[in-house]
Amino acid sequence: MSLEAQIKRLLPGWLKEPAPDGDIVFSSRVRLARNINQISFPYHAGEVQLEEVIDQIGAALKSSSQFENFVLQRLDDMDQHDRVVLVEKYLVSLDLLKNPAHRGVVLNQDETVAIMLNEEDHLRIQSILPGLQLKKAWESAEQIDQLLEVKLDFAFDEEKGYLTTCPTNVGTGLRASVLVHLPALKMVGQVKKVLSVLPNVGLNVRGAYGEGTDSAGDLYQISNQVTLGLSEEEVIGKIVSVTKQVIDQERAARDALLANESRLQLENRVNRAYGLLTHSRLISSEETIKLLSDVLMGAVMNLIPKAEGQTVKELFFLIRPAILQKLIGRELSPGERDHYRAAVIREHLATSSK
Repeated sequence: MSLEAQIKRLLPGWLKEPAPDGDIVFSSRVRLARNINQISFPYHAGEVQLEEVIDQIGAALKSSSQFENFVLQRLDDMDQHDRVVLVEKYLVSLDLLKNPAHRGVVLNQDETVAIMLNEEDHLRIQSILPGLQLKKAWESAEQIDQLLEVKLDFAFDEEKGYLTTCPTNVGTGLRASVLVHLPALKMVGQVKKVLSVLPNVGLNVRGAYGEGTDSAGDLYQISNQVTLGLSEEEVIGKIVSVTKQVIDQERAARDALLANESRLQLENRVNRAYGLLTHSRLISSEETIKLLSDVLMGAVMNLIPKAEGQTVKELFFLIRPAILQKLIGRELSPGERDHYRAAVIREHLATSSK
């Protein structure tokens, strides 16, 4: 199998083009937290109860033709690299991997839907799509939720709504987020000012990998804080509205960089980054992410003729440790990862310039 064929197999299935506002928005993700009535929540459940959850969900999937393209995978049947690949593709959380016993994930064919089993809640139904498609992602997750609710008795309170382990998820159980790329706002010194107001309207801002992570690669995750007292439509509408404002401000910053004497500096910066990526023989993950951010901006602004935005986005995933090692076919030392990372980058960028 050629390197490009292996790359296609390992890339997230949801990472597709074209995508609405895909020049700035990487992804839209919706997650619904659900628990099964009469079974202790995962943190307090024993092995028998955790297995009961997996059995009930497995039976529900088999009983409906709507799930014929879905596969349930137990984490304890997977090796550690395969588990981490799921995290690196945004399909499961790191928390799910802490204790793989009696845990699992359900995936559809194109990986736009992932259902975590026995993480913080019995089910975490996730829908993820490229670009700004939050409403469509919610509709997809809601459809899965409704199909499962016919078969499963979800824990629900008439006053509070769906019951969850974390109090901030009680109500709709909805967590919605978008992942945005804001390099121009960072360059003009406005990104903190723009994002600092979001908590005032009930939204969180985190790094690309969620809580406790920094904004590596100028990637920021915008999500809702609470669900109690708000309808799904209100949560989705607020995030979409705010995200559109952030998009407008990022585009204005990009236009400003092109409209004055800083254009030459911008062109130099993005093309130097492209040159480093296409000629390096050793490169660290940290340096790669910084350079990819510049090259992605340059590609979508048509400042780098040979680079395509989609190809650059794919590299954000291909350079991650577990995906890279699956691509090469063996465990790599840190030094070997730097070598093979550089080789994969050169090869993949070359495909977009042919």
